[in-house]
Amino acid sequence: MGEAEWRSFVEDVRHGARYPFSEHWRRFRNFHADRPSSKGPPVAWWPDESTVARSNLASFMNEVSLPSYSALHRFSVESREAFWDRVITRLGIVFTERPRSVLDLSRGVEDPLWLQGARLNIVASCFSASPEAAAIVFAHEDGGAVETMSYHELERQTLRFANGLQGLGHVPNDRVALYMPMTPECVIAYLGLVRSGCAVVSIADSFSAGELAKRMEIAGARTVVTVSSYGRAGRRIELYPKVREALGSLGGGRAIVIGEARLEAGDVAWSDVLDSSDRPVIEITEPEHVTNVLFSSGTTGDPKAIPWTQLTPLKCALDGHFHQDIHPRDVVCWPTNIGWMMGPWLIYSSLLNRATIALFEGAPAGESFTRFVREAGVTMLGVVPAIVRNWRQSESVGEGDFAGVRVFSSTGEASTAEDALWLMSRAEYRAPVIEYLGGTEIGGGHITGTVLHPASPGTFSAKAIGTEFYVLDDRGHEASEGETGELFLVPPSLGLSQRLLNRDHHDVYYRACPVGPNGETLRRHGDEMAVLAKGYFRAQGRADDTMNLGGIKVSSLELERVVNEHPAVHESAAVGVQPRGGGAEKLVVFVVPAALGHTGDELQKALGRSIAAKLNPLFKIHEVVEVESLPRTASNKVMRRELRSRYQGRARSG
Repeated sequence: MGEAEWRSFVEDVRHGARYPFSEHWRRFRNFHADRPSSKGPPVAWWPDESTVARSNLASFMNEVSLPSYSALHRFSVESREAFWDRVITRLGIVFTERPRSVLDLSRGVEDPLWLQGARLNIVASCFSASPEAAAIVFAHEDGGAVETMSYHELERQTLRFANGLQGLGHVPNDRVALYMPMTPECVIAYLGLVRSGCAVVSIADSFSAGELAKRMEIAGARTVVTVSSYGRAGRRIELYPKVREALGSLGGGRAIVIGEARLEAGDVAWSDVLDSSDRPVIEITEPEHVTNVLFSSGTTGDPKAIPWTQLTPLKCALDGHFHQDIHPRDVVCWPTNIGWMMGPWLIYSSLLNRATIALFEGAPAGESFTRFVREAGVTMLGVVPAIVRNWRQSESVGEGDFAGVRVFSSTGEASTAEDALWLMSRAEYRAPVIEYLGGTEIGGGHITGTVLHPASPGTFSAKAIGTEFYVLDDRGHEASEGETGELFLVPPSLGLSQRLLNRDHHDVYYRACPVGPNGETLRRHGDEMAVLAKGYFRAQGRADDTMNLGGIKVSSLELERVVNEHPAVHESAAVGVQPRGGGAEKLVVFVVPAALGHTGDELQKALGRSIAAKLNPLFKIHEVVEVESLPRTASNKVMRRELRSRYQGRARSG
């Protein structure tokens, strides 16, 4: 009965009925209040016949004569050679020499040989669209018309930058940092570096000079491409001074600077690097050639340096093609940064699928961003949950503002059901939210949603095509429906890292892992996952964000979902803290307040009552700590370990 009532409500909304979102949320919860868990989580969106018919998944399933998504997934992980041979042809990947074999496991599943004998430069495959088609659309937060760069112009500028790198003396295998926002110049620099055989070193521009220097040192980069400054949320952010400080601490180096600035000796202006000659610089290499060095969002010690090869973009393009359902001439917007894997992912998933990249310079908030989405014709809008929460609380996106969006996708951290439903409501429930989870060392996702699966807010509906995993409980057994466990990947999978620059790869991902149910080698990834009915999953945070309270294992996310329901809470982070001298973990909740009028004691008591009623009365809050903001990584993940460390340091000093 609840599902039918919700479908009727959605039809009313699609035909012009208008309600405050609080009414959407109330009805969604009430309609499904008695839904048994055996039916799976409540669904907010269903694919219609036209969505299914036009999907890349349905087209490919017809091509390979497979009747269902589950059959396609089995084909992708059990017949990897045949699957990837089909996908490479479908994507139109350009080789100067075709591979002799798709997959060779003579070195074992930890270190497979993919596309052995092939010679290519992946950038050549990024320009298969019509030269007149739009490759990039872009705008600034301070207003102005949306501008367009064609595939022809992007390729011409990429070639000019690649030639200019040669003129500066750069040779293949050199490593050059990008430390700048996602702009057309950033895309040009990225593609030009890969085209010339150099490796991009991706560094988020939010990092300090010291962190920039640390990452350049780890990767072996002494040249950095940057901007003099840029605007965000009405402020000017100066990057060139931080670059000079970092290069000074490294003992020297060179900056290529976009924008007006008084340059230090040895640095060079972007405009002076671009070479107008027509020399067709392109470095053809083997598939294992390193094209990009990215960094994990580690919060202790040096970050892991993860090299991407010419193979990794194939994983990006595969995911975009099948999971975000990107088609030629789609307009793909995902507010991100080149220092996070979603920056390169956006470039490859768009261009290898002959779509358009939509770039907005500035903060993706307020009416200027909403106008950009409308005027740029965005059809696939990617988000992180924090952005959605900001839009919702600031009421900056009205119903219908995202009417042109066909697919939403969310990554970074798990969405709350309420925020995901709100986002779908902005497009009148015509677009699903594709929850998408993976990692830099995967090159994309391992668990996801699709346009073929009904979308339940805040949950995953499918294993990603081309990847396999098991969810294991504390005993190493496969978790059953209704249970929670740790997710382990099953190698090999194209896109999975096989090397680290500053760690032992085997130690990080394989040492002391359990074996799979059928004796498979398993690879550690660190996600905790709840197994739901009907093939759905719910993220429970990272394994190291799981705590034991009163003898019961519980994730930070479960606790935070309850805490965030309180009207005085803007957002929160729950951590388990080990007391000095040992003993049971204590629950400490860090809260960014959203409203005044609640003292610490009052709020702690109210939150304690909610947790006891909605989760377990054995979960006792030791302390509520009010903070102005939560520390986050460059990829917007909450740094719970840092909060735990701060709290323990305060306790020791006290």
